[in-house]
Amino acid sequence: IGGDLGMPGATRLAGEAALRAGAGMVSMATRPQHAAIISAGRPELMCHGINTEADLAPLLKKASVLAIGPGLGQSEWAKMLLGEVVPCEQPLIVDADALNLLAQENMQHANWVLTPHPGEAARLLACSTTEIQADRIAAARALQQKYQGVIVLKGNGTLVATDATLGLCHAGNPGMATAGMGDILTGIIAALVAQGLGLAEAAQLGVCLHAEAGDGASQPAGERGMLAGDIMPWIRRLSNS
Repeated sequence: IGGDLGMPGATRLAGEAALRAGAGMVSMATRPQHAAIISAGRPELMCHGINTEADLAPLLKKASVLAIGPGLGQSEWAKMLLGEVVPCEQPLIVDADALNLLAQENMQHANWVLTPHPGEAARLLACSTTEIQADRIAAARALQQKYQGVIVLKGNGTLVATDATLGLCHAGNPGMATAGMGDILTGIIAALVAQGLGLAEAAQLGVCLHAEAGDGASQPAGERGMLAGDIMPWIRRLSNS
């Protein structure tokens, strides 16, 4: 769910990553202006133009897992979508502008995965990015305490925090610090949940798969100039290994 005006690419990346990581069917809820564009580029994605709550309701009923945020924006349209999604019973993956909107609310949810980068984490905790980076472990734990569920604090050494565990990913490289990489991670985690993994396991495995795919894509050409889409073939390869 996402892709406000001018931002269809983020939603497409998340959806395609979900397919490449093994989701059998992915439906996209996006602006009507973007549905045809996304379908033309990746016809396997089932794209639906959404204007109102009534447009979204049938998709929510059919979904086994929900992912919201890539390209979502912070408009009234975006707020409407988030408001419809949060009360749903399905597992929920929350990323990007959905996190920025969440920072304006006081919500907890046991059945979601939040995937902030340091800037989004700072907004969620009402502090500075410098403070987040100064003690990333404390930040991940604070996010989990405040919002519950599973926290994926992205960055150099991505952390996955639950109420009982804290994991560190050693894979990944600086070439992954480029637009769209986070959207792909959202799609991967959603796909793993759709295939039956629990939220914590899906987050841990998804982070590692994403990072290893980035390392694979960086060879042999190198890290500089790597695009988010370059890791798609590696997602499929690693998902089958």
